[in-house]
Amino acid sequence: MQNYRISLNDLPPEGREFHLDDQEIWQDSIKEFSMDCRVTKPLSASIYVLPTEGGWLVRGTLTGEVALPCSRCAEDAPAIVNSRFEDFEEQPESDELDNPGGHPAAMPEEDTASRLVFVNNAPMLDLAAICWEELMLALPVTPLCNTTCKGLCPNCGTNLNEGLCACEHEEVDPRMAVLRGLTLHKN
Repeated sequence: MQNYRISLNDLPPEGREFHLDDQEIWQDSIKEFSMDCRVTKPLSASIYVLPTEGGWLVRGTLTGEVALPCSRCAEDAPAIVNSRFEDFEEQPESDELDNPGGHPAAMPEEDTASRLVFVNNAPMLDLAAICWEELMLALPVTPLCNTTCKGLCPNCGTNLNEGLCACEHEEVDPRMAVLRGLTLHKN
């Protein structure tokens, strides 16, 4: 995959906008994390980075569509991604960066989990890491193929959206089964 790190020291005072539509940014991470997810409409990000006092303002948009397994029936659940984000990358204090050897004291040169990395004492912003993080934040916690999805039969696994199964179904919520034999007496 292409390197999407930008040098924060080289940004003009008015900032700069970056457009990322290389699908490898997302496909590689989907594969790396063994996610049951696939891109159905290409994902695209626009990221604007503005130098400010004490750091960098990062804002942008992410659009596209992915298919996730439905939480109830495991069929494809399309998730439209159309999110806006804004964050602030704080510039490390000078004492964090300087030490007698001249190397960052608290920051490793290569840290693949971080958005802000240092290469030869120069701060670099990993745009691919931002894209991946914002995609994860934009996905639904409980994806559904349809708001009226009936799910799977808990006994035989039949998809109840396609019809009833041969199992005997009780209308009572199974979580309430413990209350079946309860009788109330009026005083």
